[in-house]
Amino acid sequence: MRLVGPNGEQVGVVPTEDALRLAGEADLDLVEVAPNAKPPVCKLMDFGKFKYEAAVKARESRKNQTNTVLKEVRFRLKIDTHDYETKTGHALRFLGAGDKVKAIIQFRGREQQRPELGIRLLNKFAEDVAEVGIVESTPRIDGRNMVMVIGPVKTKAEAKADARRAQKDQTRTRGNKQRVDTEGNEAELNQTLADNLSDEAKAKLEQAKGSED
Repeated sequence: MRLVGPNGEQVGVVPTEDALRLAGEADLDLVEVAPNAKPPVCKLMDFGKFKYEAAVKARESRKNQTNTVLKEVRFRLKIDTHDYETKTGHALRFLGAGDKVKAIIQFRGREQQRPELGIRLLNKFAEDVAEVGIVESTPRIDGRNMVMVIGPVKTKAEAKADARRAQKDQTRTRGNKQRVDTEGNEAELNQTLADNLSDEAKAKLEQAKGSED
């Protein structure tokens, strides 16, 4: 077998007995890493540590993995302004979070004979969310419905990073505001105390300041 050391160094081709002896002397495991090679390649390593580090990497990879979700927003062809604005607001939130939006217009009865009205509504919707979304699938008929898919401008990972930065900025701004308010209240309190001093106390205070100078 071809033997590789714990740091990746090439030991060379050695008999199995010698490889096992070296592993025992180094208090390491002998792990076959390329069984189909000729000759097979084995490596001296701490197999328990290797498995632990591999598990940590897999966990970190799953943590950082972001899955884009397809959200649905349904419209009627004769939707009123308030309902349209509400659904558009939902779509803006979905796209801003890095998810895709599937806009669906549900036709009723003779409305199916006016597909141009559906296209007009979906195009307006696409314009209203253009700041955070781009059209991935133009309006198409799907049975009794008309469908359009809009993808996010930012990936889910970028959206999460922006949200974390915004939260930090908000926390920092809130802290600065509290500090300013505290300083303002302290100054106001000092001024109030000074105003309530008697003339004699004020004179002594001024005299003390003069002696310090």
